[in-house]
Amino acid sequence: MADRFDYSDAPELVRRFLNYKSGVQNRSKMTVYNYYHDLLTFSRFLLKTKQSEKYRDTANEEISFSDADDELLRNVTNNDIFEFMSFAANTLNNEARSRARKLSCLRSFYKYLTVTIKEMDTDPTKNIEAIKKEARLPKFLSLEESKTLLASVDGKYAERDFAIITLFLNCGLRVSELCGIDRNDISTDFSSLTVIGKGSKERRIYLNDACRIALEAYMKVRPKDVKEADKNALFISRNRNRISVQTVQWLIYKHLNEAGLGHLGMSVHKLRHTAATLMLANGV
Repeated sequence: MADRFDYSDAPELVRRFLNYKSGVQNRSKMTVYNYYHDLLTFSRFLLKTKQSEKYRDTANEEISFSDADDELLRNVTNNDIFEFMSFAANTLNNEARSRARKLSCLRSFYKYLTVTIKEMDTDPTKNIEAIKKEARLPKFLSLEESKTLLASVDGKYAERDFAIITLFLNCGLRVSELCGIDRNDISTDFSSLTVIGKGSKERRIYLNDACRIALEAYMKVRPKDVKEADKNALFISRNRNRISVQTVQWLIYKHLNEAGLGHLGMSVHKLRHTAATLMLANGV
């Protein structure tokens, strides 16, 4: 196509669907284009299977969208959808996520035809189970990357940020749990920490030497002039109140970038995977 977003070659029902997605549901240009492309792939499949004599010697990519018509798309059956999913898996070699996107597109298209504009009585995608996506391995930092991150911590709030990152890497805390820690949640000898997790469940975490040293160093420089409402909070922001979830997320991204690790797509939540991985690797 000369213009990537020119859909004039599509059947009328497809053009109306794409206009509905962009004009009524305010989908982005790229999202609408993905709908167009998936429906083009589906239409080519239908033409090759239902008009095999005509298209037997024609490569899929050579079949024009204008060869398809509204009638072809209206007469789609439940079995056509199954066969297309098999074609996507075995011929196109689509992974589960790509097949799930194609199925989602078809669900949306036929819901539009049956429910929104009532061009069809039966939705051929009905009763088709969602495609199970492969589980992605959680992202985490290696031991060396964890050391690199800690070594890069610097600046006005270095002790605080170092202690925060050390707790994340060693204790597997949720960010909300970390922000909610009060000074009296830590034992006087810095050997254990009590946190309130999901469902207000309380749990005790035993701290290793790295955590104890980091917390002791931070407590020596923890601000004294904290606002009354947050005087018991452990980690204090520059505004002299309890540090917020947003601030912790920001400082983690900041230090990851400064350590040259920003490209790894890490987040505060994913540092929990690092803690679990490092504990497993060290037999904890």
